[in-house]
Amino acid sequence: MLYEQIQEAVSFIRQQTDFEPEFGVILGTGLGKLTDEMEVAHEITYSEIPHFPVSTVKSHKGKLVLGTLGGKKVVAMAGRFHYYEGYTMKQVTFPVRVLKYLGIRCLFISNAAGSTNQHIFAGDIVFVKDHINLHAENPLRGSNDERLGPRFPDMLHTYNREWNTLALSIAEKNNIRAHEGVYVGLQGPNLETPAEYQFVHTIGGDLVGMSTIPEVIVARHMDLSVFVVSVATNKCFPVEDIRPTTGDDVIQVAESAEPKMTLIVKELMQRI
Repeated sequence: MLYEQIQEAVSFIRQQTDFEPEFGVILGTGLGKLTDEMEVAHEITYSEIPHFPVSTVKSHKGKLVLGTLGGKKVVAMAGRFHYYEGYTMKQVTFPVRVLKYLGIRCLFISNAAGSTNQHIFAGDIVFVKDHINLHAENPLRGSNDERLGPRFPDMLHTYNREWNTLALSIAEKNNIRAHEGVYVGLQGPNLETPAEYQFVHTIGGDLVGMSTIPEVIVARHMDLSVFVVSVATNKCFPVEDIRPTTGDDVIQVAESAEPKMTLIVKELMQRI
């Protein structure tokens, strides 16, 4: 059933455009305006695509944008889906599978996250090198279709560390504060308690957020190379440094960091 739904969505998109992307990009909070840098060939609203969820987050545009960026053919998801919106993990990750069948070989993902590392400050950029999955559900749960990927995908080399190294050099060249870090995923939508921030720090997390890991798991299931960039939007460690934070606060910091993230992603694509 899932395989057939993927093919229906891919067939619909190919009826709209013959554009063949190499890279997929999920534009979460902090990279929403990357499409302004693209030479756009075609746009499709999510609600038009068979079996696609619809983004309910106000900072997400909710459309598929196909075009070129940094000389590469790209399909960008301007807005993503979250478990906390009420979708199943299979719905959250459905678009990743569609992008794979459109022809992408690499997936770039952006997000906003809280910093649980005392050396990472609000506005800093972090390239994810590993993750800890604390979500309540796994997108691979249930029967496995071997046409999509193996039953037990290996996660040893989930994140492309060579790309992280290249991204760090691009950031340094442009005087942008950047780090590598471990991303911890929780389901949200509430922000974490001080005890939870302390817990995330204790288990080795540098960042905590509510997205990304489900898409990464499915990307690895389908043998895609993965690059994830986060903007730290609030400092959550040490605990005495925590301040009340609203969703608007997160968006404001992410938007202020957006030009830096866009510069790094665009140049990284040019150099891969």
